[in-house]
Amino acid sequence: MSEVKLAAEIRTEFGKGAARRVRRENKVPGVLYGHGSDPVHITLPGHALLLALRTSNVLLAVDVEGKTELAIPKAVQRDAIRGSLEHVDLLIVKRGEKVNVEIPVHTEGELAPGAYLVEHVLNALPVEAEATHIPESVTVSIAGLAAGDSILAKDVPLPSGTTLAVEDDTVVLQVLAAQAEEPSAEAEAEGEAGAEA
Repeated sequence: MSEVKLAAEIRTEFGKGAARRVRRENKVPGVLYGHGSDPVHITLPGHALLLALRTSNVLLAVDVEGKTELAIPKAVQRDAIRGSLEHVDLLIVKRGEKVNVEIPVHTEGELAPGAYLVEHVLNALPVEAEATHIPESVTVSIAGLAAGDSILAKDVPLPSGTTLAVEDDTVVLQVLAAQAEEPSAEAEAEGEAGAEA
């Protein structure tokens, strides 16, 4: 996992008005906290932060007044309509330290023949990993699975140094039989009318 360097500025004004002014300058208000240190209120460059957050659990090297802190995003608030960044909470981490994060689960392969659906019970798998080696995602094979089959947390192949942060028998995804849609009363009536004609 690569580090993304971001230059932050200390934020001294608070409240909605101050946050709006920060956003108008294409910056994002945030808080940097962890390891027993007092929370530091900062602003970050909006576009660079948006690009960095495209990678889940990205490792950020945040430069605050000449001091660089490693951090991972803990909470990201977005505008519900525009999707723009409103605020970000960053958790300070140290090299070699283990952290609990959630990593996306992807699937590969084809299900057994038949009309089946894959239900993702967990879209992201809770794991414990070294802060500077957080996997971007995990991939599980669904090849040959049929209705009623499921994949448990213990079945998911994890990279070296990563361990589960949930019970082994937690269902990650399951295969369901596709439900045939019931024809509506109108469709049945049209079908009968067509048959009589």
